[in-house]
Amino acid sequence: MAGFMSYFGGRRDTKQGARDAIVGLRQQLQMIEKKEEHLQKKIDEELKKAKANAVSNKAVATQALRRKKASESEMDRLAGQRLQLELQINTLESANLNAETMAAMKKASDVLASIHGNMTMDKVDSTMTKITEQREIANEIADALSNPTGIMDTDDDELKAELAELEQETLDERLAGAEHVPLHIPAGARRVEERRKMPQINFTFNQLTSCAAQVAVEDDEEAQLRELQAALAM
Repeated sequence: MAGFMSYFGGRRDTKQGARDAIVGLRQQLQMIEKKEEHLQKKIDEELKKAKANAVSNKAVATQALRRKKASESEMDRLAGQRLQLELQINTLESANLNAETMAAMKKASDVLASIHGNMTMDKVDSTMTKITEQREIANEIADALSNPTGIMDTDDDELKAELAELEQETLDERLAGAEHVPLHIPAGARRVEERRKMPQINFTFNQLTSCAAQVAVEDDEEAQLRELQAALAM
């Protein structure tokens, strides 16, 4: 029973277990990197010793090269281990991300299910139909309220006939007013008409001569008056 509960307990603690495993792998990876640094220093030292004794002491140089080769072999093994650790870390991180993504998706799915509840497409269609019906009723009510009551529709033919009568009356009034406008009489014709209407006066020859003499005297007097005014002005 304890094993059964521990199984489900482990299932519930999968997220924390993945984190602990990743931390352990990274710690091991750090140890391998430190070991590689140490081996690289040994390789450099052995290479330096081999170069220093390559001419004077070949036996020492040979032993140094052998130790160098052994360190290089160890470096290769550590490189393989480091690669495996990095792969495991990447795999665990990816699996942990997938698990968290799946948990988030499941939670969202549960929330959606609780939101929808008993909602079905039939219920949605029924609700939308009711909304459409109520919208149509509202439009009909608005149209009824916007149209004034008590006004009968007028026939278009009657309106056209009444408009024609109004137009005819307007034209008749304009024509009647045009009959009382005075006609334009040219100036020459007007003077002839005025002369025709003036009373006719008959003068004798002696009367005409007297009048002409009187006009000549008046003209002479006016000429003398102008000469006198000119002389005074000088």
